Amino acid sequence: MTSPVTVALVGNPNAGSTSLFNALTGAQSAVANYQRVTTSLTAREVTHRGVTLRIVDVPGFFSTSSQSPEEKVGCDYIHGEEPDIIVNVLDAGHLDRSLFLTTQLIETGLPRITVLNMMDEVRRAGIRIDTALLASALGSPVVETCALKKEGIDALLDAMAAMALAAPADPLRLHYDSHLEAAIDRVQQHLSKLHPQELSPVRSRWLAIKMLEGDDEVLRHESNHVELVEDIKGEQSALAHEHDEDTASLLASARFAFSNGLLREVRQQEGDPTAGFKLTRILDDFFLNRTLGLPLLLGILWVMFEATFSLGAIPTDWIKALVQMASDLVDKTLPEGMFHDLVVNGVMAGVGGTIVFLPNIVILFFFMAVLSGTGYLARASFLMDRVMHHFGLHGTTLIPMVAGFGCNVPAVMATSVITNKRARLIAMLISPFMSCSARLPVFILFAGAFFENIAGTVVFAMYMTSIGTAMLSAVLLNRIIPGSGGDAFVMELPPYRLPTMHSVLHHMWDSAQGFVAKVTGVILVGSIVIWFLQEFPRDIAYSQDFETAITEQAALPDSPEKDAATRTLKSAQAQEKLEKSYLGRSAIAVTPLFQPLGFSWRESASIMTGFVAKEVVVATYAVIYAQEKGSEQLTETLKGAMPPATAIAFMIFTLLYAPCLSTIAIIGKESKSWRWAGFSVVYSLTFAWVLALAVSRIGGAFL
Repeated sequence: MTSPVTVALVGNPNAGSTSLFNALTGAQSAVANYQRVTTSLTAREVTHRGVTLRIVDVPGFFSTSSQSPEEKVGCDYIHGEEPDIIVNVLDAGHLDRSLFLTTQLIETGLPRITVLNMMDEVRRAGIRIDTALLASALGSPVVETCALKKEGIDALLDAMAAMALAAPADPLRLHYDSHLEAAIDRVQQHLSKLHPQELSPVRSRWLAIKMLEGDDEVLRHESNHVELVEDIKGEQSALAHEHDEDTASLLASARFAFSNGLLREVRQQEGDPTAGFKLTRILDDFFLNRTLGLPLLLGILWVMFEATFSLGAIPTDWIKALVQMASDLVDKTLPEGMFHDLVVNGVMAGVGGTIVFLPNIVILFFFMAVLSGTGYLARASFLMDRVMHHFGLHGTTLIPMVAGFGCNVPAVMATSVITNKRARLIAMLISPFMSCSARLPVFILFAGAFFENIAGTVVFAMYMTSIGTAMLSAVLLNRIIPGSGGDAFVMELPPYRLPTMHSVLHHMWDSAQGFVAKVTGVILVGSIVIWFLQEFPRDIAYSQDFETAITEQAALPDSPEKDAATRTLKSAQAQEKLEKSYLGRSAIAVTPLFQPLGFSWRESASIMTGFVAKEVVVATYAVIYAQEKGSEQLTETLKGAMPPATAIAFMIFTLLYAPCLSTIAIIGKESKSWRWAGFSVVYSLTFAWVLALAVSRIGGAFL
């Protein structure tokens, strides 16, 4: 069986390689209109014209010497794996910048296909590119595409299949200054002597260029050859003396000269060169205004969370009704017994009490998809840069923070956009403070129960609190963690783009699937476990007062008063049973820790189960209050369970206390130290307890 042909999609961040990957393979990888959404390698096989292609989406990078964590993934892949074909994805509207990486890919000698992506924007801007002349100059086929509209996809697949079947062509060679060429030749000869069987002339030339350029990774690989390293230092010193410029700058200047000369030949402007960017400038003048920018950002976020609550109310009521109907049907169908109680009071209560929040989750992700797809998220980072500098952060940190609104796991992974190690570690530790979608059901439940008239504003306030506490925490961590500050904030602001309906709907569908998967997975299991813990042991000895009351109640004649008294007695009996169950005992054991916050053993139980996943917090309440069937009744029950100040304190604590197990695991992996993962748990618990105590005490004086 013929092995698949490996095709690497390589380009600058935000050039559209992931959109192209999705269009080529039918995958549904996350895309957005800002840099560095892809942070790891993704591969998928397709067959075209009888050729099996293993297409790899490589994280974007600007240079093959890039050292930021996610860019290094791409560089190491090109250095070490040597794919059969490189598809160099260029943002056709920014060729001045994109071609710098192209010149470095030419030096690798690997077969290449050049893709001019986002050609629709180029045409609107009145730019014409001579693709035939460009192909001749770059020594590779050139294909025009618009990945989001799936234009040019078949032509690109044809080019891949044709190149896979064709005999290897002689690679293009960039020519440098004579002094540079002489130095490259000498290092190349030295390498060929050291590795006579391993290196082709093309490969040895590329390695020689990288070493003269000062590429740390390549130099480290050859560090055991002391004489070679000394020769390279000598060549670098001689070139610097000859040109008054270091070797890396000389090589970069030559590459830019090649790119600029090429663009003068192949690119022509027809009409107003700024026509395609007028809308972007007009919108930026409005959204990035020094006075209005931040209020507009806050207003947009308030509208997002208000709509999440208010628009979600109607479908939420429909789901509540369906859950109630299903619960009643199961209640009547199943015979009385333990299995009946497990299904009705465990599974139906826990899963049903959580699934009702699905519309709110979907609406939140709709807004997130629009904000990222239009390019506004990149502007939000720019707007927040000045504010975040006061907290020892810079605007790039906002991207993982906003990613945390979806889930804290990808938020921690998204910190790879930060190049400074210390700044990245701090961003990892504050990312779990961002209010993920798993906490949203808790906020909606409590906001609807205690602050019905301003529920949307309360939810918005919780999300703003998550940002505020993350920034405050950054100040504390900057004092605790030694090291230098972060790098300067440099971020490209992409043009505004109208997100496609397909991408928005996919984002919503993906979020809905993820939530339903959790409901049918961790929440289902959690509900069953919680039911067993609150149901056993069954041989509970009730107090003598209960036994006497039950006997006296049975002797009374039937009447409405007797029925009401019986319901009250059963409720009190159920409460005592819960308190003496395994769940109640364990919760009561830790309740002294939370008593200063005003929490009862029920809140303690919910906090404990929330360590696994925050969605289980609502499921725990639903199972504990299973006698009050459905989320609406749960809301009514909660109203009398605690004062409003305690409700706010509980929301604050749920927002900030220890991240879920998945987030703890990813912090340990990304920081390469389980000590930092453990620190995150202890630190967040302490932070949550102190802030919840302050809210409970101060809020109690006003609410």
